[in-house]
Amino acid sequence: MFARHDLVWLTSRGWQRVRATVPPGALDRLDAWRDAGWPAVVRRAEIDLAPGEVAIGFALPPGADGKVRVGCRAELADIGRRTRALPLVGALDAAPAPWRDALAALERQAAEAGLGLAVYGSLALQALTGQSYLMPTSDIDLLLRPLNRAQLMTGLDLLARHGALLPLDGEVVFPDGRAVAWKELRAAFDGAPGTRVLAKSLERVGLVKPDELLATLEEDAWLD
Repeated sequence: MFARHDLVWLTSRGWQRVRATVPPGALDRLDAWRDAGWPAVVRRAEIDLAPGEVAIGFALPPGADGKVRVGCRAELADIGRRTRALPLVGALDAAPAPWRDALAALERQAAEAGLGLAVYGSLALQALTGQSYLMPTSDIDLLLRPLNRAQLMTGLDLLARHGALLPLDGEVVFPDGRAVAWKELRAAFDGAPGTRVLAKSLERVGLVKPDELLATLEEDAWLD
């Protein structure tokens, strides 16, 4: 099962099909992407997506025309390899020096708590490609995937604490694949009962009550 922010590498036939659907002005840069062996990123499915297809995208390195994003589709048979989003530990060396120590401390503390953080967006692309994506206004987009409620609350506390030093953003991904901005979720816990949050999945976006998402988590560790 695919999820938003997954990384996929296309087969030769996959690249041929992608090239046939993208604007001519992007072909040279997309060919360079292909030749470098870099992955595409899974994005939210489109309404008319056919069975056996997955929506993918390429965020090309910024140039004189700014950031160029190419959205397309691939058949499952044209995907040679897939991984989840890049683990944060794999992006630490690509982080700017002012972020590096604080980001490494966050990753270490999360690992000690049994939490695996992943990264997407500009920092992940910079780590994966070696190209310059980050700007002074860039955020650090993280994914927290808790298994139980204790992990969720520990992760939210870690993100909030380190967010005082780093421009942290990103999402909490629940076991059923729905994802909520971690800042929005934390605010909902502190807000009025009945507050809804915007949950995104591969197929849809909708407002839900946090309790509906909490019900997808394991209960045992929360009760310990």
